[in-house]
Amino acid sequence: MEGQVVADYSKLLDAETWAFIERTNSFYPPETIDFTVEQQRAVYARLCEAFFAGYPEGVTARTTVIETPTHSIPIRIYRTAKPNPRAVVVYYHGGGFILGGLESHDDICAELCAATGYELISVDYRLAPEHLHPAAFDDAMTAFEWAASSYARPIVVCGDSAGGNLAAAVSHASRGRTQAPAGQVLIYPGLGGDTTKGSYVTHAQAPMLTTRDVLYYYDIRGCTARDPKCHPLADNDFSRLPPSVIVTAECDPLSSDGETYRDRVLAAGGKAWWTEEPGLVHSYLRGRGTVKRAAESFGRIAEAVAALGRAEWPY
Repeated sequence: MEGQVVADYSKLLDAETWAFIERTNSFYPPETIDFTVEQQRAVYARLCEAFFAGYPEGVTARTTVIETPTHSIPIRIYRTAKPNPRAVVVYYHGGGFILGGLESHDDICAELCAATGYELISVDYRLAPEHLHPAAFDDAMTAFEWAASSYARPIVVCGDSAGGNLAAAVSHASRGRTQAPAGQVLIYPGLGGDTTKGSYVTHAQAPMLTTRDVLYYYDIRGCTARDPKCHPLADNDFSRLPPSVIVTAECDPLSSDGETYRDRVLAAGGKAWWTEEPGLVHSYLRGRGTVKRAAESFGRIAEAVAALGRAEWPY
């Protein structure tokens, strides 16, 4: 867009982040977006396997299913040797609504469980294009309702990228109900913001995720209308939402969504805090073991989840 500043990544990204990008691209190159969905999933699975960091000591996991009248939703429940009983986390993985599952974010979930002490439930929601919208949302909502009914404690919803979208959509759909999240932590979420301005333009060609990629993922999911279950920023009402923490990456077209979401929650009288992590890119959680900035951000995310589970607002 004329007059819009385009980012210079040679100045914004440090050597550790570039090394993370290059390693990621060696398994999942930028042109993968033009592969078939089946090919993309195979490449993504190899990427996740290569970056898998294992479980922290004392964390165990159990895989089971939530049965619905039409299908089963696989979930994985993580816990420490002595779980903190204050809250439970429901986690929705990223992957553009077409990739990922219980294995793709296995170590991330295990580490978040260890860092907070809370039991954590990872949700393997149905993927597009086999299952178009609202399938992923329906599974996300069902898993939240199952957790709220199964545990007599507050539920914090959390997710990265597409999973952040689902966490927000669940928070919007459940407000005013007896069962509603106690808080939400959205990690570089895609919330359906205006793709003609802000970070969507400044970082249209960002490493790891481009604006073209974002549009592809929304289109393949089957979001044909401005439905808050698909685009939370399309909602007309931002009141009564749970305390909301939004963490985005500076070098990511989705970053403006976090700022816009925070502003709308605050304007409606709610609690919201947004931070844009400098010099980081989309999907940086996978680089938390080698990129200092990513590790520090992951620590802040875990602190936010822990605080919301304790009904504390430290911002």
